[in-house]
Amino acid sequence: MSSARRPPREDSEPWYRQFWPWFLIALPGSVVIAGLTTLYIANRYSDDLVVDDYYKDGLAINRQLEKQAAAQALGLSASLLLLDERVQVRLDGEREAMGPQHRVELRLSHPLEADRDFVVTLDRSAPGLYVGELPARVARNWHWTLVAGDDSWRLDGSLGASSFLDIREGGGPAGSG
Repeated sequence: MSSARRPPREDSEPWYRQFWPWFLIALPGSVVIAGLTTLYIANRYSDDLVVDDYYKDGLAINRQLEKQAAAQALGLSASLLLLDERVQVRLDGEREAMGPQHRVELRLSHPLEADRDFVVTLDRSAPGLYVGELPARVARNWHWTLVAGDDSWRLDGSLGASSFLDIREGGGPAGSG
């Protein structure tokens, strides 16, 4: 038996120095990286419109409706005026029936992002007039809820263009918010 010598291979470099293995590894590798990035974005910026505990929120609706009915029975209405860092609420209605409320709570909620919501405690400065400091700026279409200090009634609404006082233009509010 004669041993015939084989000719040397032209691609004698190791596999890790070749182009095609790295190209074939990069394709599924990029898909894994894109999937992990998508998972991070989905968890970090989740949708606030989906309620985690919908049953508990459903039970609370009846209590909210009772408080709104109590405010309607008292003939209460509110108008909000927002300055840059202050809020002023005029509460109209049967003052004798609603009792001596020295404080009311104003809850401002962003229409889409729950982490931007906040609560402002308003102090009475005159009969039917409550003022407080805003911790952050608000814009149109935010939702507001005004709750009595003793939690006996509740008013709801959303901010409109008439709720804002633009000091730079010297304009005033056109109506209630």
